[in-house]
Amino acid sequence: MQGVWFRASTREQAVRLGLSGRADNLPDGRVEVVACGPADQLARLEAWLWTGPELARVDRVDASDAADEGFDGFATGRRDG
Repeated sequence: MQGVWFRASTREQAVRLGLSGRADNLPDGRVEVVACGPADQLARLEAWLWTGPELARVDRVDASDAADEGFDGFATGRRDG
């Protein structure tokens, strides 16, 4: 969902939880979040993603394990493909 500060809000949550990663707008309007850190903090971020910021409408959250990509901090951006 775009236009509701979803990426920026996700970054704020992730930083508060001590996570690294990224949140990107995808061309189809979805947001992709990749986060690395302790399992309990990742679970807290996933729970928050189901609600997101105040104006967000979240229809679905898909979560899966992945290798730590060695992120430095938490970035936001747009992926065009």
